[in-house]
Amino acid sequence: MATPTPRRPRLAVWKFASCDGCQLSLLDCEDELLAVAGAVEIAYFLEATRATAPGPYDVSLVEGSITTAHDLRRLKTIRRRSKVLVTIGACATSGGIQALKSMADAGDYVRAVYAHPAFIRTLDTSTPIADHVPVDYELRGCPIDRGQLLHVLTALIQGRQPRLPNYAACVECKRAGVVCVMVAKGEPCLGPVTQAGCGALCPRVGRGCYGCFGPAEGMNTAALAAHLQTSRDHGGAGLDSAETRHRFHLFNANAPGFREEGQRHG
Repeated sequence: MATPTPRRPRLAVWKFASCDGCQLSLLDCEDELLAVAGAVEIAYFLEATRATAPGPYDVSLVEGSITTAHDLRRLKTIRRRSKVLVTIGACATSGGIQALKSMADAGDYVRAVYAHPAFIRTLDTSTPIADHVPVDYELRGCPIDRGQLLHVLTALIQGRQPRLPNYAACVECKRAGVVCVMVAKGEPCLGPVTQAGCGALCPRVGRGCYGCFGPAEGMNTAALAAHLQTSRDHGGAGLDSAETRHRFHLFNANAPGFREEGQRHG
């Protein structure tokens, strides 16, 4: 009797309110993608294929924030059909840059953008996936780091627990031998309060960190904000209140810590 072929884990990739950049990070894996496709059954991934299969799914990757009542209902269905749910990117983990509407009158945005706002059905907020359903793992970033994505997928396929960094981006700078742009050049930088994961992408080219990977564990945003507002003559970046608020209210505007710090300056 022939030995039955082992069932491959079923992978699904879902999109909510987002730019699709994190899904494209998976497609950008190029050679590695062939190995991933060979190790799993891609049951749902409209960015890559029209072929779909119903659940249940072993692993669901979820990109994007929740901005409509319809999306919330769809998310709850996805959660019920998924053994493991992984949120990917700033939109899914913190609400994304569109979460700025959560701090203002969403109706003003709708009226400014759409010619016929009466036809738009949207929530007043843009919220992360974890606000609505249990999440097993989070991949931060805008977009996510493909190396982290491959690590998580490989670990889940092999039945291992993924290991993701919870320290600040400054650690990556030190490991890479990158000179601190805040100390050496007076560049505004969120590295001390931002979770590692990007490989110090911006500091490597002389720019300050923009906080794409969201707040790090144990961050001290108040101390960093005070330094950013200190004059250049005294070693700071010389930002005013509006510039400081903008730094924290960017890709992860709604993330706890970043949201409150930004609000303290505006």
